[in-house]
Amino acid sequence: MFGLLIDRLDDPKVAEGLLGALGEPSLLERLVAAAAATNRQPADILAATVRGFLDGASDDHWLQLIGLMNRAEDPGLAALRAILKAALPTTQGSDPSTDAARQGTSLPTQTESPPSSGLNKGHGG
Repeated sequence: MFGLLIDRLDDPKVAEGLLGALGEPSLLERLVAAAAATNRQPADILAATVRGFLDGASDDHWLQLIGLMNRAEDPGLAALRAILKAALPTTQGSDPSTDAARQGTSLPTQTESPPSSGLNKGHGG
């Protein structure tokens, strides 16, 4: 099911629906800022960020993502939130599609909707 969701990110209506479902204003603000910094639509940034993260994800990232999805009430949305929290730049000028995978950012482990804690930077274990 997650693969189908990823495939459908190219559909602007699907991407816009997901933006509305994120339920985290600060995450949406980061997404809009990344879009503005690159003169692209937020839906385009959403698709590029998710795909870029997944393309560069380590085995550890995949293990964390699968564990998060297994515990979540809405696995696809939980995965998207975690990926965006990890991959979206916190400052302008970064490439949102590769930042987290390149930096080795760990995914959030909390599964509540929406997660309230910040990211765990680095791999501590």
